[in-house]
Amino acid sequence: MTRSSAVSAAEVIAIRPGEPLVGAVRVDGSKNAALPLLAAAAAMGRLTHLGNVPQCQDVRTMLGLLQQCGYSIARSVTNPEEVVIQPVSGARTPPELPDAARIRASYYLVPALLAACGQARLPWPGGCPVGERGMDLHFRVYEAFGDRVLLDSDGYQVRRAVTRTRAKEITLPFRSRGATVAAVLRAVIDHCWLTLLQPNLSPEVIEILAFLREAGWEARGDGDTIILAPPFDSEDGSLTWEVPGDKVEAVTLACAVAVSRGCASIKGVRAMDVLPVVEAFAWLGIPAHAGAETVTVQAIDTQLTGQPLRAIASLSPGGLDADFEPSLMALALGMPGVHLFADAINPGRHGNLIPQLARLGAVIEQLSATQCRFSGPQRLVGARVTANDIRSGSTLIVAGLTAEGVTTVTGMTQLRRGYANLPNKLRQLGADITEDAA
Repeated sequence: MTRSSAVSAAEVIAIRPGEPLVGAVRVDGSKNAALPLLAAAAAMGRLTHLGNVPQCQDVRTMLGLLQQCGYSIARSVTNPEEVVIQPVSGARTPPELPDAARIRASYYLVPALLAACGQARLPWPGGCPVGERGMDLHFRVYEAFGDRVLLDSDGYQVRRAVTRTRAKEITLPFRSRGATVAAVLRAVIDHCWLTLLQPNLSPEVIEILAFLREAGWEARGDGDTIILAPPFDSEDGSLTWEVPGDKVEAVTLACAVAVSRGCASIKGVRAMDVLPVVEAFAWLGIPAHAGAETVTVQAIDTQLTGQPLRAIASLSPGGLDADFEPSLMALALGMPGVHLFADAINPGRHGNLIPQLARLGAVIEQLSATQCRFSGPQRLVGARVTANDIRSGSTLIVAGLTAEGVTTVTGMTQLRRGYANLPNKLRQLGADITEDAA
C-alpha cells in the first residue's frame, strides 16, 4: 500500500442505512474534561495518576506538549487509559511549542508553564475552525494576578508576576469556560485565595473543583461564584483521579440510536451531564432515561409529539452545551415540526455543517451566521460530505444513518481529534459503517 492510499483509507468512511441500532456500548473518557484536568494536574505540582484518559488526538497532543514543558508523562502498559503526570523538578527555560497551534485548548497550558518556567510562550490557538477563540478575557485574568502579557502576530507570552498573589477577586463579564479554568489554575500555582464572580460552571469546571478538593483545597461553586482556599499545610502526596465519561460522545450515540429508531444503553456517562438532551428527547416524544452511569434510549415504535425543538447553545448553568447542538440537529431533521437551532458560542460551526447537510438533501434556512430553522421530517439522500470540525463530523455520521444510499464522509482527521473511535462504537450497535479508500 502506498502512503497516499494509506492516508486516504484512514480519511474516509462510508455509512449505509440499516436496521435499528440496538445493544450497549461504553463511552470513552471526556476530551473536554481531560484537557483541563491534565493542565490542573501539572499546575498542582504533585504526582498524579489520572484514569480514563481518552486516546483521541487532541489529548495525545496535550500530553506531548506537557512533556515538552518538562513534565514526565507515562501511560500505563497494562491500561493505556491511565496516565501518570510527574511534576517538573527545577527551573526550566520556556520551550517553543509550535504543536500547540494544533488544538484550541492549548491555552490551558499557560498555568502549567508559569509553574514550571515562570513564563509561557504559545502560538494562537488552532483546532476546529468554528470561529475565533478570543483570548482577551484570559489575558485580563493573568493581568489581574500581576502577570505581564505580550502579544504579536505569531502568538502571545505571559510572564509570571514576581510577587505572589495572596488573595484575589475577579469578575468575568461572561461565563467563559477557558477564562474560568485559567483563573482557578492561576490561583493554584500562587496557592492563593480566589473569589471568582460570574464563572462558567459547566461539568468540566465542576470536575476541576472536585479535583482540587481531593488535593486538599476548599473549592466550591454556585450559580454566581467560585470560592477557592488553599490547604493550611503544604500537601505533597500523590493524587488519583478519574476523567468522567464523554457526555458529547454519549449524546452523539443517543442521537444515532434515536434516528435509527433503535433501543440501546450508553454506559459510562453521568446523568447530570446529559440532562438537557434527555429533556429534549422527551419533548420530541422519544423515551430516554439517564441513570447514575447509563443513558437508555428506547426509540422503537415511539409516538412523536410533533412539538418543535428549540436547541439554543448556552453558557448558563444547566444550559445546552454547544457541542450537543449539532447531533440534535441531525436528529431533528427526521422529527415533525419547525425547529430552531442557535450556537453563538461557536459562530463558525453552522457554516461548516449546514452546507454539508444540504449535500444530503437537507433544506435548512439560515436566519443568521449562528441561527437556523427547518421543517421536519426531511428525506436525506447519501452523498459525499466533509467533516470540517469534530462535532460536524460526528453529526454527518448520524445523518448518514438515515440517508438513502451511501453517505461518504471525508476529513476523518477532524473526528479523531475528539473521538478515539466513534465509528467502531456505532458498529458495536449494528451500524453499517466501513472504511473506504476513496
